[in-house]
Amino acid sequence: MKTTADVKEIQKILRTEHHDPFSILGMHPIEVRTDSERKSKSKTGVKTADVKKGLVVRAFIPYASEVYVVDEKNPEKEYQMEKIDKEGFFELLLLSRKSLFKYLLRIVDHAGNVQQIYDPYAFLPILTEFDLYLFNQGTNYRVYEKMGANVREIDGVKGTHFSVWAPTANRVSVVGNFNEWDGRMHQMRVLGSSGVWEIFIPGLDSGEVYKYEIKAFNGEIVLKADPYAFYAEHKPKTASITFDISNYQWNDSEWLKDRQTANTFERPVSIYEVHLGSWMKIEEEGNRYLTYREHADRLIKYVKDMGYTHIELMPICEHPYDGSWGYQITGYYAVTSRYGSPEDFMYFVDQCHQNGIGVIMDWVPAHFPKDAHGLARFDGTALYEHEHPKQGEHPDWGTLIFNYGRSEVKNFLIANAFFWFDKYHIDGLRVDAVASMLYLDYGKKDGEWIPNKWGGKENVDAIEFMRQMNSTIYQQFPGVMMVAEESTSWAMVCKPPHVGGLGYGFKWNMGWMNDFLTYISKDPIYRKYHHNSLTFSMFYAFSENFILVLSHDEVVHGKCSMLNKMPGDYWQKFANLRAAYGFMYGHPGKKLLFMGGEFGQFIEWDYQRSLDWHLLDYEMHRKMQDYVRDLNNLYKSEKSLWEIDFSHGGFEWIDCSDAEHSVISFIRKAKDWKDMLIFVCNFTPVVYEGYRIGVPLGGYYKEVMNSDSEVYGGSNQGNDGGLTAVEYPWQGRPYSLELKIPPLGVLVLKPTADENRDN
Repeated sequence: MKTTADVKEIQKILRTEHHDPFSILGMHPIEVRTDSERKSKSKTGVKTADVKKGLVVRAFIPYASEVYVVDEKNPEKEYQMEKIDKEGFFELLLLSRKSLFKYLLRIVDHAGNVQQIYDPYAFLPILTEFDLYLFNQGTNYRVYEKMGANVREIDGVKGTHFSVWAPTANRVSVVGNFNEWDGRMHQMRVLGSSGVWEIFIPGLDSGEVYKYEIKAFNGEIVLKADPYAFYAEHKPKTASITFDISNYQWNDSEWLKDRQTANTFERPVSIYEVHLGSWMKIEEEGNRYLTYREHADRLIKYVKDMGYTHIELMPICEHPYDGSWGYQITGYYAVTSRYGSPEDFMYFVDQCHQNGIGVIMDWVPAHFPKDAHGLARFDGTALYEHEHPKQGEHPDWGTLIFNYGRSEVKNFLIANAFFWFDKYHIDGLRVDAVASMLYLDYGKKDGEWIPNKWGGKENVDAIEFMRQMNSTIYQQFPGVMMVAEESTSWAMVCKPPHVGGLGYGFKWNMGWMNDFLTYISKDPIYRKYHHNSLTFSMFYAFSENFILVLSHDEVVHGKCSMLNKMPGDYWQKFANLRAAYGFMYGHPGKKLLFMGGEFGQFIEWDYQRSLDWHLLDYEMHRKMQDYVRDLNNLYKSEKSLWEIDFSHGGFEWIDCSDAEHSVISFIRKAKDWKDMLIFVCNFTPVVYEGYRIGVPLGGYYKEVMNSDSEVYGGSNQGNDGGLTAVEYPWQGRPYSLELKIPPLGVLVLKPTADENRDN
């Protein structure tokens, strides 16, 4: 092999094991020693060595029979390269030129086909030393602008820049249809000791299917999807797809401006939780999914009509298995292709904002699946997960646990949270399975987990990760919501890290959900023995910034739908459910209801089928929907239900101890304490006449909501629209009301300025 390069270095490229093929391939200045014979003044002939400067161009193109170097500025200047190895290694020595110039390669394959390309090995690295320093430190929060596949223009040449973290790999190549999935082509270079590999491939635009072919330290070759890919193939295919996400023109500047200064804690938040794949399907077209744009037309209109303030989407990151509902993710930066493209989802979010609807997305930094194309043993080693199965696996879920102690993994996840706020204008992230991150023994038996360095069960690295994540998110994106799904009694989830908290803005109230559903599912005759389940939540209601949730978790796996959880006959089921929702909307905390619950779906949720929209042809379901709509509108219109939601000053018991009648009554107050609502909840099927409660103000109390109204399917028991408080002290208050309390009903009363019942 006659070449100007080190033959061993060329052999590394031929074996696809070179860490820096750019040092050999491409155009390089060169000095060549040539022997020449000169005569001295004494006419004595001596041999001397001349050093000539020039250029060398090398290329490894296995499918080529001939390769030519073409000067871009002077296309007529074309130089044929010499094939110095049968595997397809070509070299051109140019001693006639000294300065580097921009060039193309004209390639003739064995069939005589010709193509002309810019040489990928002619481009300098995109990632700077500072980029890599921050990434390895775990603080390059916008690393997605450099990592993954970014369509960009370099030196006037458009293409796609690829970069991936694979520190123990022997070689990484980008493969796809554009190079016949041949890992010998487009071998990447590793950038110093960072573990990051990169290459710019000219001519590649949006829509190219690709993966990384990784040769592990042990010689094993694996194909991996891009962890930072913006788009992916529709299942069951698993490749990544290049996509330029910078082209969408947003029209939500007013929304974002308002969000920056908004105090979400003092605003109404009523969330409609949605699984996009099963909210509604097009039956006449093979029961297909709605697209993101179709959801923008139908779902937003519905949510707005129903009075919700936010939509919460179950995970829409790319995931391989429908039955995981999106909670086992393989593409953290890729919006799922099930419903359309990244720009289609941007349109959906944009339309939500223009219609006054916030968008919260479920996000899963707790674990990931073992699918071969995903993050598992990404470079042949436990890269994103722990090596030891006692640290790295969830036995119950069959998934792998992120290694939060590794800076690059922490960077991957925090940057991913940034990404959704930055590029997709998401308004909040509901962080799934926080409890599983906090505890090393979560879901494990004795001997199946490894204690922390102090011998405890707390995952110190995960705690630090969440504190860093929440601090940086709130600093960079004021007004967004970071919500923890945390099911234990971990303290200070919503307190800032500098006082020892985790830094979340909100926490799902799982305790309330479990206690209340246990209570409301019982036959009313037994409820008086479980009254504490109804009232206990107020002991801790203000310890965190809670969201009351009746979520998807409660209507699957044989747990029954919300309506079917209710005891009694057909009428009582609806009455119980109305009472449950009425109490929920009166209880301190923001609100969340899973789709289908608003119209009383009978069967539990199935991800494979649409909601039973045909039930709205039946009166009771239609009236249940009307009731939830009116609850939302009442909730939004009354400051007392949200203005000081997380303060003791916003809530006051009237009577929490009437277990015998299964009745509770309480006051909700705004900052102006006279702006209040009275809630009276009866969880028995008995009508109580002359039921007296104490109230703080005299005057007329308007019945602003009665869950037993006939317009909602009730028996129409109530107080003729309202009644006047009498100056009769009761329950420690100067005035009282003598009420008729409807069966399985919730009354909401509002004091007016005077005794004029028309006010």
